[in-house]
Parts: sequence; C-alpha cells; structure tokens
Amino acid sequence: MQIKLVSSILGVNDTLAAANRELFREKGVFVLNLMSSPGSGKTTILERTIEHLQHQLNIGVIEGDICTARDAERIAQKGVPVVQINTSGACHLDANMIASCLEDLNLDELDLLVVENVGNLVCPAEFDIGEDMKVMVLSVTEGNDKPCKYPLMFRESRALLVNKIDLLPYTNFDMDALEQDVRGINSAIQIFPVSALKDEGVEAWCQWLTQLVRRKREK
Repeated sequence: MQIKLVSSILGVNDTLAAANRELFREKGVFVLNLMSSPGSGKTTILERTIEHLQHQLNIGVIEGDICTARDAERIAQKGVPVVQINTSGACHLDANMIASCLEDLNLDELDLLVVENVGNLVCPAEFDIGEDMKVMVLSVTEGNDKPCKYPLMFRESRALLVNKIDLLPYTNFDMDALEQDVRGINSAIQIFPVSALKDEGVEAWCQWLTQLVRRKREK
C-alpha cells in the first residue's frame, strides 16, 4: 500500500509567511498581529491606538472576522485604510489570506499595519502571517486563569494588553497572579494594563509601539 505524503499545512503557511515578511521588510512596514478572545476589546484598543498615533504614523488595518464588516466600519471612521477579511468559518487568519488582500493597501504609504485577527485564544497563535510581532489582549472579565489554560498565545506574544482595568473593582481578577503565570510562560513579555474605554494606560503602550515601528523604518 502506498502512503500519500501531504505537506503540512503549517509548512506551506510558513513559506507564504516568509514571502509576506520579505515584502514588509522591503516596504519598511511594521506589522502587528493583534490576537485575543472575542469580546476582549481589541477593536476598541485599536481605535484608541489609531487616535494616539495617526498624526505620527501612517497606519493601515486588516480586519479578520468570521462574518460581517462591523469592526472594519468602526476602523474606517478613524480615517485610516482598512480591508476586511471574512473567513467564512475559519477561526484564524493565515499567510495566504493576508497576501491576497495586500494589493488593496498601498504599503509604500504605511509605517504600521495592524492585523486584527479572528477572536480565538488558540489558532491565531499557531499561524505565522509574516508579522513583526504578535500582541494579545486579555480583559479582566475573562479571569486571570487564562495563561495556564492557553499558554501558546502568551508564549508567542511579545506584549500583553490587560484591558478593562476600570472594571477591576467588580471582578475577582488577580493581577499579581496573572503576571506571575505569564512570566512563568514568557519572561520577556511586555505587560500593559489598560482601559481602552477610559483611555487609561494606552499612551504607554503607544510609546513602546512607536519605538519599534521607527526602529524598523531606520534599518
């Protein structure tokens, strides 16, 4: 009996991601892959980030959702170019999806491209899309037990935004326990407590991000 050998899905994705990464390097565009579970507030964080940085950086956005263009419509109101990808059931974006929509963005005019991935705490962390870094959002209403339950996303992320800190008095979320668990998985990760709704802590996140974007532009 002959065994048919099929190339791994992740292997093919990695090849496409490398091509995306090389294109982003040529254009000098810093690419951020923003990940979280649904409802963590990453679209609101993206709105606040654009408000803080749009006079310093040229920003573009790719929105990933299973269906609807509601998040893209919110981002478009901020006056930045945005492309919507509907995955029709897929729980993550992959490198091929990103490559297929790049012709709809003028990379020559961008400093920062933010990819808001599909809401999911598992699959988005497994797929390289050619980004410079992965960043994740965790809201305090989700509980501080998520790092131990979903370690891959915390391991793969360069920064963690702990959102909705204005709701801390109404939850049993333990910030110290969260940081201890996260550091046990990824000791180098940057942690930013924020309230996107109240615009608290966002400035520190934006300053850190701006440094990384400019560092790439200077290379």
